[in-house]
Amino acid sequence: MSVRNSLLAVLTMGPAYGFQLHGELARRTGGRRSVNVGQIYGTLERLIAQDAVESAGSTADGLPLYRLTETGRTEALSWLHDTRSSSGDEWNDMLERVMIASSLPHVDLASVLDGYRSAWQSRLAARTAEPDSGQGLLADAAAAAQGRAALAWLSVVAGLAGDQGAGPSLHRELSALRPKRGRRPAPAVSARPHR
Repeated sequence: MSVRNSLLAVLTMGPAYGFQLHGELARRTGGRRSVNVGQIYGTLERLIAQDAVESAGSTADGLPLYRLTETGRTEALSWLHDTRSSSGDEWNDMLERVMIASSLPHVDLASVLDGYRSAWQSRLAARTAEPDSGQGLLADAAAAAQGRAALAWLSVVAGLAGDQGAGPSLHRELSALRPKRGRRPAPAVSARPHR
């Protein structure tokens, strides 16, 4: 998962603090990826240096808030509609990008799905196996199976998005979950009289 781009995408919802963004990534990807909170803050620092994110003040209890700059907003929306994988892991990148896009009410999910359908159909059409290589045929069969699975999953997403009133909503607002501060006191242990 591109933590950088995922954070930018979530910040299209409005200002948020680091711990909040940590939870949003987990919720919006269905818990598929676990990202260390420290990685969130490190990425936010790099995004500030790259002029994609800026300070938005702080919460009433002193948590620093972050918001997108115009550069960051442009990058986030571009990433959401892109179908290329910088890591070469088209399947997982698609799952996480579509799951995040589906959670954002202001994103045109239909166009994201159309882009991925077109990309996977092109991959299926471009399959070429060496007829004299058993491994080439196996690789070709695996790519075809993955392409068909991707198209089937995209159809499921489109169905859920079309049935927003029939089941759980795909759209999510920013969570109001607050980080826990300090340790809770240990529960009192009642002393029993000795007999």
